[in-house]
Amino acid sequence: MTTHPEKRAEELRAVLADILEASGQLTDPTWRKVFETVPRHPYVPEFWTLTGQGQRRVTSVDPDWLDLVYTDDALATQLTDGVATSSSTAPGLMLTMLQALDVADGHRVLEIATGTGYNAALLSERLGSHQVVSVEVDPVLARLAEARLRRCGYTPLVVAGDGRDGYPDRAPYDRLIATCGFSIIPAAWLEQVRPAGMIVCPLGWGTVRLVVAHDGRAEGRFLPTGSYFMAVRDTGTTGTQAHPGRPSATSGRLTGLDLATVAGDDAFRFVLSLVAPDTASAAEHGDDGRTTAVELWSADGSWARAEGETVRQAGPRLLWDAVEAAHKLYVEHHRPGRERFGVTVTAEGQRIWLDSPSRPVPHVPVAG
Repeated sequence: MTTHPEKRAEELRAVLADILEASGQLTDPTWRKVFETVPRHPYVPEFWTLTGQGQRRVTSVDPDWLDLVYTDDALATQLTDGVATSSSTAPGLMLTMLQALDVADGHRVLEIATGTGYNAALLSERLGSHQVVSVEVDPVLARLAEARLRRCGYTPLVVAGDGRDGYPDRAPYDRLIATCGFSIIPAAWLEQVRPAGMIVCPLGWGTVRLVVAHDGRAEGRFLPTGSYFMAVRDTGTTGTQAHPGRPSATSGRLTGLDLATVAGDDAFRFVLSLVAPDTASAAEHGDDGRTTAVELWSADGSWARAEGETVRQAGPRLLWDAVEAAHKLYVEHHRPGRERFGVTVTAEGQRIWLDSPSRPVPHVPVAG
């Protein structure tokens, strides 16, 4: 006998909740009830997954659609020029962030990056739709998300706009959560979150949890888990860093770094994402699987390539110098995890620190 799709989806949610609870990602019974109540599949009627043959488009007519929806995986839901520009966050990471947000009844929440609308649905189920405002940069995605939310019985305010500006019309907020990646916490958010309010935001390859002080400053530490979100973007762009091309007139020098560490050590890559923000990278491997080259580049035209023991770099920022500085800090401080790092944000800017605000982490050096 064939199980009704809605019944099957309910069973799959319960199974996934058990898995997430066993892994320690789902610890709050209230959020477990919300997670089991709110379906994910109405928000992802189609998505793309990676297979050995490349990207595979999955729709609701595919027999494994529901099974893929209710796995702890991020699902790419929009491709622009072959680049994923919207996705449904992996449920485990989503719940980790929602639990870190520490909401309570009566809290008003601003969500940055509506995406599919699923996270807004979870917040609406927990707090009530009238307590949730969600901002999405893509007007088409905003309309789709709002329609899907309404069909599921949720009516949060969904706004098409730049999330970096927040949404002052409904401020102040008790909580703000972002589900796209940032390198700098926008100053506008500090003005819109009330004192003692909280901001949970992906920053670099981590997620920071900030508490807003009465003087308008916000400060806090990173969560221990990894965080790999698509970067905040402008309307009509992909948010990716365009490769500037390989400069021909660059002199080489030696580097003593193990390229495998640069390419594959997640904890080190997190440190690098703080020291050299807004930087993309790629690695090359030999037939034996060993890393043979690492290349980095950024939107400002900075570029670096290490191949074997030789490195070349060009542009306004010395990216490989940043790699070496990040590795020095990483080793000297006993390979610190994300939770040892923190951020202080003011209207003038932000400062990354290690262990305490009095120990700032240096940023990438400038050429010349």
